[in-house]
Amino acid sequence: MLDMPIALVGFGEAGSTFAEAAGWRAQARAYDIAPERRGVMRKAGVSACATLGETLADAPLALSLVTADAALQVTTDSAPFLREDAIFCDMNSVAPATKAAAEAVCVSAGKHYVDVAILAPVRPAALDVPLLVSGAAAENAAGLLKTCGFTNVSLAGRQVGRASAIKLVRSIMVKGIEALTGEMMMAAGRLGVTDDVLESLDRSEREAGWKQRAAYNMGRMREHGRRRAAEMDEAIAMLEAVDIDPVMTRATAARQREQAGDANGGDVAA
Repeated sequence: MLDMPIALVGFGEAGSTFAEAAGWRAQARAYDIAPERRGVMRKAGVSACATLGETLADAPLALSLVTADAALQVTTDSAPFLREDAIFCDMNSVAPATKAAAEAVCVSAGKHYVDVAILAPVRPAALDVPLLVSGAAAENAAGLLKTCGFTNVSLAGRQVGRASAIKLVRSIMVKGIEALTGEMMMAAGRLGVTDDVLESLDRSEREAGWKQRAAYNMGRMREHGRRRAAEMDEAIAMLEAVDIDPVMTRATAARQREQAGDANGGDVAA
């Protein structure tokens, strides 16, 4: 059982999932601007607070789990209420520059701030979700997170923003593949070739690590980007013919052309 108070600023999917999985119950104090979340807090057994000050008072660890557009303001609003030795864990998916600005707010108030990147969906992983922590207080924060029940915590250095940079750069691939999959499946469905396309992709799939795959892909674009862009132009025409806006395919053609014309751009070591 947790033997210290923990503050949860924001009690959406992440906050509620963590609290329920860990069984923090009354040791956790939670605040959310949405009044309807108070019922969820009570269901999880955590203390539902009416103000940020009440939530943060005396807690050695605070987890900020709000929407990206609210992250910096929440840090600004929270800083005055943090106790002197508390660590404010900004677990929101925002740019490194936003994390750096939030850190400056906390430092100016004499408080400790760390950048925490959540590297996978919180459900079903819950407390096993990979967390990457960076900042001057990263080691202390990691220790407290483990005390609270998180099992997969890694350090990314003392520079705030580094953890988020790793997450967001990674997300370009992860979310990009999702978006490309959507565009591909819409086209395959409308053209009546779904099973054939998926079977063909299975046959051409390579087993390789991402370092090798990235180097291979970058090399192919530099060498064959113009020809591949021309092929994508044809794919654009095909998608438009079946009334699909080729958002991803159009961007692919542009990036292929760009890489073909810049032999030094984005080089990846093999």
